[in-house]
Amino acid sequence: MAILWVLMALLTLSFVVIPLLRRRRGVIERVSPDHPDAADPANYGFVREEDLDIRMPGPDQDLLDVLDLVQRTQDYRAAAQLLAGTEAAGELRWQRVQAFAGAAALELQQRPGGVSETPGGQWLRVWRAEQPKDAGGAAVHAEFLVQQAWRTSTRGTDDFRIIMEEAKDACGQAALLAPGDPIPYIIELSVARGLAYPREEFEQLWLKILDRAPAHMGAHLAALHYWCEKWHGSRELAYSFAEAAAARAPQGSLLAAMPLFAVFEHLPEVNLVSGFYQSEVVTKAMHGALYAVHAARPDDPMLAHVRHLLVFFLVRAERWAEAMNELVHVDGHVGALPWTLSADPAAEFAVYRALAVAGFEANGGSPASLPN
Repeated sequence: MAILWVLMALLTLSFVVIPLLRRRRGVIERVSPDHPDAADPANYGFVREEDLDIRMPGPDQDLLDVLDLVQRTQDYRAAAQLLAGTEAAGELRWQRVQAFAGAAALELQQRPGGVSETPGGQWLRVWRAEQPKDAGGAAVHAEFLVQQAWRTSTRGTDDFRIIMEEAKDACGQAALLAPGDPIPYIIELSVARGLAYPREEFEQLWLKILDRAPAHMGAHLAALHYWCEKWHGSRELAYSFAEAAAARAPQGSLLAAMPLFAVFEHLPEVNLVSGFYQSEVVTKAMHGALYAVHAARPDDPMLAHVRHLLVFFLVRAERWAEAMNELVHVDGHVGALPWTLSADPAAEFAVYRALAVAGFEANGGSPASLPN
C-alpha cells in the first residue's frame, strides 16, 4: 500500500505542475488554465470538481436516500429493509453492506462519544441489539469491524489483531444467519489478509465463496489483495489468480478485467521504462478490460469500478478518445480505485479528466465529436 501511495503522490506532483497539456506534432507544450488553448472539462458537461461524489463509484440513489435517512434519524430500519430487498449473492448487496459499514465507521470517527455525547454509528449498535438474527445487520457489523481495524489501528499491533479477531467471529455469526450468503465470507477475505491466514486456510475460505458466487467480481478483487506481492503472495501469483479468473469468466462477466487490477496492484514505484503504459502486458490487460466493459450489462454494479481504472490506464497510455468514452459513463462519482488511494479523490480524478480532455482536443477532438 505504501508503494501505491508514493506512486500516486508522484503522479499528482507531476501533473500539478503541468495542469493542462497540448500536443502539436508530437510535442507536449505547457498550457496555463487561462490560455485560449486550454481545454475545459465543463465544455463536455462534466461535473465540477467540488461537486464530485466521493462516496461511491457510480449512482445508487436508493442507497443514498436510505443513508441520508438513517444518518439523519439514527433509525436503522430503512437500511435493514433495503438490504433485505437486495439480492443476497449479488454485487449490489456487497456494495451496500460496505457503504453502511463505512458510514457507521466514519460517524464514529467524527463523533467518538463522551460523557455527554452519543457516539457516531449508534444506529448500527441498536440494529444488532434489536434484531440479532438479521443477516443484513450482522454482515454490516462484521464489515464495520474490519473497516475499524484498518482505519484506527496499525497492522501487527495488539489492537489491530484484537479487532480483526472480533471481526472474524462476527463473520462466523453472519454466516450462520445466512448459510447461502457469500458476503460474510467475502468480508472475511479482508480478515484473512490482515491476520495473514496460511494459504491452505485462505484457499478453504475462497472455496466457500466460489460455491456460493463463483463469478462475484467484488470477491475476486478482495481475494486478489491476498495474492499480491505487498501482502502474502507475489506478482506471479497475483497475475496467475487474475488470469485464471478472466479465463473462466462467463459471457458478460467483468472478471475479464481482473488482469488490469493485478497490473495496477504491481505498478512500479517509479516508472523508468519509456512507454510502460504501451507495453504488451499493460495493453493486453487494458484490452481485456475494454472487452469486459463492452460485453457487460449496463446495470452491472461493478461496471463503474472497471471504467474508473480504465480511465487511469488509458490516460497514461495517451489513448485519449477511449479515455473520454469511459469518462462520459463515470463522471460525477469517484469512489473507486485509483482515486480513493488519494487524500483528495475528487482532485485526483479531476487531474486525469483534464488530461484526457486536453489530449482529446489536441488530437482533433471536440464536444461535438465526444464518443458516446
